[in-house]
Formats: sequence, structure tokens, C-alpha cells
Amino acid sequence: MTVTSTVVSRADLPTARRIVVKVGSSSVSGPNVSQIGPLVDALAAAHGRGSEVILVSSGAIATGIPFLKLDGRPTDLATQQAAAAVGQNVLIFRYQESLDRYKIVAGQILLTAGDMENPTHRSNAQRAMERLLGLRILPIVNENDTVATQEIRFGDNDRLAAMVSVLVHADVLVLLSDVDALYTRPPGEPGARKIETVKFDDDLAGVEFGDIGAAGVGTGGAGTKVAAARIAAASGIPVLLAATGSVADALTGAELGTWFEAAQAL
Repeated sequence: MTVTSTVVSRADLPTARRIVVKVGSSSVSGPNVSQIGPLVDALAAAHGRGSEVILVSSGAIATGIPFLKLDGRPTDLATQQAAAAVGQNVLIFRYQESLDRYKIVAGQILLTAGDMENPTHRSNAQRAMERLLGLRILPIVNENDTVATQEIRFGDNDRLAAMVSVLVHADVLVLLSDVDALYTRPPGEPGARKIETVKFDDDLAGVEFGDIGAAGVGTGGAGTKVAAARIAAASGIPVLLAATGSVADALTGAELGTWFEAAQAL
């Protein structure tokens, strides 16, 4: 089904009815944990303007690593699950503690790929999020790493964010990362050029996808963000790729990042 979005350009973001924002592990954990405050400031401002906001946040495993006294991201599933169990609790506490400044309550939703493929579970998740939004609660969605298996995992929360956007008929999806936009090649390489806009039928031929995010913490990259953007755009939802540090400007309609145009409703 194609969403009929009221957002057709960056300038429409301040008046969007429903916004899904995705943030990666490297942006809200470790040395960047202080970015949670400014991120919440921007989400609260959008919430205050009347928008319904859903945050899809990675970071449970990365947040749990120090508490398990590990040197880096674990490679075995059991330890990943243990880190997620500890980290998800701390991560939500940090978000709620910051949201308390605005008297906004968060609602936690943990999903697996299996949930999104099971019609009953999918319907239950949609109903829960709709009710939370109706109550002016800010849903915070993450993959349920404690029960997901390697075979059925989303793999990265960019795809989860795209699927949530489609599920709740969002007007726009904002994918935040360590990089300010999509480039023709990894931005640190000579000759890399920023891509301002991606038309819906653009195959991005010649673009070299590099990693986005701190090594050893996140699981996504530029390629996963483009793939997620295509999922949302195919359902009529435009996508903005921007830097986490620019989220406030992004949600107020600034001309930044890379804009993925949505398919037009038939």
C-alpha cells in the first residue's frame, strides 16, 4: 500500500503529521552518549508542534558492553543477548530521564523480524503504536535482541525503521547517522560528492557505499540506509538522511542531508 504523505520536501517537515526518526548505536552510546540530550530536545520540539513522533533507536548492545566489562562488541549470540538485556534497560532510562524535562513519557516497543512477518503480531504492534501516539506517548522502538536469532534478525535498524514507517503510515522517515548525507563514495575519499536528492527511480549507478557508524559498535552503513530508504519511498514515504547532530535543523525544514523522493500514489 502506498501512503499519501503530506511531506513532499524538507520544508514540509515542521508540519508533518507523523514522523519516524531512526538513530544508530554509535550516535547514542560510548563517547557519544551525550547526544541523547540534543536528540530528545529536537524530538520534544517536534512533539510540541503537534507532530506524532516515533523513535527507532539502536544501541542496546553497545550500551550494555561496559556493564558486562567487555572490550568490544561480542561476536557470539548469547553474549550479544546478555549485553542487550542490560543495555536496553539503561538506554530507555537515559531517554526517559531526558524526556522528563519536557514531561513526555516514552513507551518501549521491542520487535523481531518474525513479529513483522506474522500478521497477528504485526497487527498488535501497529495497534499498540497507534494507541500510544493517540495518548501523546513517544514510542521508542528497537529490535528485540534478547530473543532474535542470527537467522531472523533485521540486521540493522535502518530496515526496521523503514518497516515501522510503513506500518504506521508515517509522513516521513528521518535516518540519522555519523555522516551528514549520502556521497558518491565514502566521504573521506578524494572526489566524493554529496548527493542532495535521490529521485524515486534513481538506481544510484556509480555510487560506492561505505560504512556509516563507529567501527565495532553499529551494524549499518550507507548501503543499508539506501536500502531502507527505498523500502519507505516505495510505499510513498519520503526519507531524509542526515547527521545526528543536525536533527534539530532537519526537523525544522533546513536544506541539509540527502532527500529521497517517494513514489507517487496511483
